Amino acid sequence: MTTEKKASDNWRAATRSVRGGTARTGFSETSEAIFMNSGYVYETAAEAEASFDGSGPERYVYSRFANPTVNMFEERLALLEGAKYCRATASGMSAVWNALAACTKAGGRVVGSRALFGSCEFILTTLLPRFGVETELVDGTDKAAWEAALSKPADAVFLETPSNPTLEVLDIAFVADLAHKAGAKVVVDNVFATPILQKPMELGADIVVYSATKHIDGQGRCLGGAILFNDKEWHDTHLTTFLRHTGPSMSPFNAWVLLKGLETLSLRIDQHIRNATALAGFLSEQPQVSRVIYPGLKSHPQHELAMKQMSGRGGGLIAIELAGGKKAAFSLLDNLKLIDISNNLGDAKSLATHPWTTTHQRVPAEDKITMGITEGMLRLSVGLEDIDDLKEDLLAALSV
Repeated sequence: MTTEKKASDNWRAATRSVRGGTARTGFSETSEAIFMNSGYVYETAAEAEASFDGSGPERYVYSRFANPTVNMFEERLALLEGAKYCRATASGMSAVWNALAACTKAGGRVVGSRALFGSCEFILTTLLPRFGVETELVDGTDKAAWEAALSKPADAVFLETPSNPTLEVLDIAFVADLAHKAGAKVVVDNVFATPILQKPMELGADIVVYSATKHIDGQGRCLGGAILFNDKEWHDTHLTTFLRHTGPSMSPFNAWVLLKGLETLSLRIDQHIRNATALAGFLSEQPQVSRVIYPGLKSHPQHELAMKQMSGRGGGLIAIELAGGKKAAFSLLDNLKLIDISNNLGDAKSLATHPWTTTHQRVPAEDKITMGITEGMLRLSVGLEDIDDLKEDLLAALSV
């Protein structure tokens, strides 16, 4: 393979999304090649030995460890994020688990924000404690709560901003400063903001994780995850051990699909935001909707912080509250004709879900209430359709 000219430091985000990390074979193909192979061959037994003991030149030895197509995706996403390193995983949850597992061990301590995706909440409240890790969840918007929780040592801090599904926006820089004083690495789930709107490492985060299944793919085709960071020593000493021996490897085919997704990410995010902004304003005017939660609205509790952290834009996700509770929420979902009922997000198609009974179903009711999730809440992932069609669909469903 021959690698394309190294990305210039002057390349902007859109250019990095299209050309970053590109490597070509001797056939000089335009689109990246898919290396759908598990293993690699050696000319001699001595070459194989040198490849495994580290005395030979760096090369591919097994696709659970590294693969050319996956490496292209990793390099392109790292360039877009502004990170030195990226490791791809099979899913977003494998990225979250491996990032946290590489930060702590039995006897360690992890602090997290309370408003979390259901599976992330399960990792912090159930899985990590099973392995002897103390965990504590705090109200992510309460600075005093962070100060109290991080007044004693910790290994890691985990947060989502904006959070799923309540769209809380947390002050990354503030939390990172406290976390570092407590000896903790800061892990930020940046799925809702995407690397187009928010760069957590520029605000003090140590590690950024993605479900590439969402906006990075953007068309509901495949699963993928990513862990981005700058600390090579942490990777070599901790993360690489987990990745090599637990095997959350990304498929080369999925990496190729995600490479294609990155090429249009910036364009799609712009349209997601235009539609979401218009739809949030429209829904705010509907009497059946008691509350619209969207970081781009001035009514959002952390609007000013969101505009500061998220490049002045609100993103493509909206949460709404219906006064009629679960019955009203189900009625709206069942009467949608254009928007699909789905627990996915970041898709070209607009999607709606009822977090209480889907993404957060297994979270105890009292914890859901504490997170701000109610039976009348719906999460809308606003797609790329014509905005007037989306408005008409929602208005008709609300009017039933």
